[in-house]
Amino acid sequence: MNPKIIYEDENVIVIDKPAGLTVHASDERHKRETLVSFLVEHHPPLKNIGENALRPGIVHRLDKETSGLMVIAKNNETFFDLKKQFQERKIEKKYIALVSGAVEKNEGIIDTPLIKTGTTTRVMNGAANQSLAGGSGPNRSAITEYKVIGRYSEYTLVEIRPKTGRQHQIRVHFTSINHPIACDKLYGRKAKKCPAGLTRHFLHAYHLKFTLKNALMEFESELPKDLADALKML
Repeated sequence: MNPKIIYEDENVIVIDKPAGLTVHASDERHKRETLVSFLVEHHPPLKNIGENALRPGIVHRLDKETSGLMVIAKNNETFFDLKKQFQERKIEKKYIALVSGAVEKNEGIIDTPLIKTGTTTRVMNGAANQSLAGGSGPNRSAITEYKVIGRYSEYTLVEIRPKTGRQHQIRVHFTSINHPIACDKLYGRKAKKCPAGLTRHFLHAYHLKFTLKNALMEFESELPKDLADALKML
């Protein structure tokens, strides 16, 4: 389940992450195949890059079952440059998602704060669906822009541009407007609608654009076969 390296130079590695691959281990006791283990084997000096030994060079993440583009820093100068660009919302990311039901507006903005409880992904997951109803923990602004690019009898295909980078932001936001991502086992609520043959949530990071050393870098990734096949079935 190795990711595909689509670009590499002395500063960055840009990869196309397959669904099912975890970005990094949660702690030293949980050693397993991850994106980080693949990257360190590919480029051993990477293990000394960044602020956390568990996620060297990692400046942003994708959920385990989300596929698509990621950029990894190969040196600390690039790491802190990209980290700052993400914090200042200067890096452009776009996703393709299939969501349940018929989205009424052809384009829109979901501007709803999310609530994080604790520090682990599991704790945040437990609080996320409560976030719109008052949950506990600090409010964090979260903004997601979208536009409809396809309509099916029970689903809507959307292009998504998150303006902030909260954990599980896209999945929680679309659940909050009653259009959860298709096949989302965690946020899909009781319906958990899923096209025939699809075994993971339909979310793919297909576009990534940033500037590095005054050079504009832009990448795109085609829909993986499982997602493309699901659309054909519809």
